[in-house]
Amino acid sequence: MARRTLAAMLLAASLALAGCGAGSSSELSSAADDKSVSRDNAKAAAPEGAAGSAADDGAAKKGDPGRSGTALENAHIIRTAQLSVSVKDVDDAVAEARRVAGSAGGYVGKEESHSYDYDRTDETEVVLRVPSEKYEAVLKDLKGTGRVYYHSAQAEDVTDEVVDVDSRVKSQRAGVERLRELMDEATKLTDVVALESELASREAELESLLARQASLEDRTSLATITLTLTDEDHLDEENREDPDPGILDALEGGWDAFVSTLHWIVLAVGAALPFAVVLGSGLWLWLRRRRRGGAARGARTGGQASPQSVSSRARQEAEETREPRGSQES
Repeated sequence: MARRTLAAMLLAASLALAGCGAGSSSELSSAADDKSVSRDNAKAAAPEGAAGSAADDGAAKKGDPGRSGTALENAHIIRTAQLSVSVKDVDDAVAEARRVAGSAGGYVGKEESHSYDYDRTDETEVVLRVPSEKYEAVLKDLKGTGRVYYHSAQAEDVTDEVVDVDSRVKSQRAGVERLRELMDEATKLTDVVALESELASREAELESLLARQASLEDRTSLATITLTLTDEDHLDEENREDPDPGILDALEGGWDAFVSTLHWIVLAVGAALPFAVVLGSGLWLWLRRRRRGGAARGARTGGQASPQSVSSRARQEAEETREPRGSQES
């Protein structure tokens, strides 16, 4: 029974929302039909003005100033630009960019500087957020700070997306309000629990849509300009073309390579010298101890002759005495 009651309540809420949407769509369709009928009647009743109406339609297609202005006012466009300028003093140019953005009602969103010579700022990247209606004027003022060597601009029309998000926010808010009313009317615990779960889901989706709506509003109301300010001396050094190398350049390059190689050799020898000293000392001590041991063994065996050495000496003497006798007999 509780499930049937809950299903009936949800069905009634969905039918109410669908009925509102259907009513609005039917009203729009009927209004469109009325407009088309009145237009047909006007054409039939006033044939002489057909040429004028055709001319008006052609002017509208080509771009009527009033209509185009109204369309641009209702449009939602995201504007971004990248601008690179070479200046004499980067710090002064950054201060000028801040002043221009502040006077237009904008602000500095990000700033990043690079220094290559440690005594000056060679390059700074500044991200400016300025109102979209003052986008062109701010760009013009920023270009006047120095010599422009790169410029890029983009415009993205997100009118359909803004309208869609706004419509979804409205319908989602209506659904949330309806669920809250049903929760106030619910008397059973199961119905309250089910409605709370559905309400939490609807509120989470509504928060997501609101965040998306706020992001679109921020990007369409404020244009983003990424300004890169480079010191003109540093830029000239980077863009300067190297001449063809000559004999002196080759000698200079060879001498630099020789000095660099010698430098690394000295560093390698200096790094290996402590290890060589330690290993050499250990090897010298080992050889010295070995020589002392050999001399001690020789002294011990020199005073006492072994029987084997005596017999070998006797054999040698006997052989020596035999050889002269054999030579005399012959």
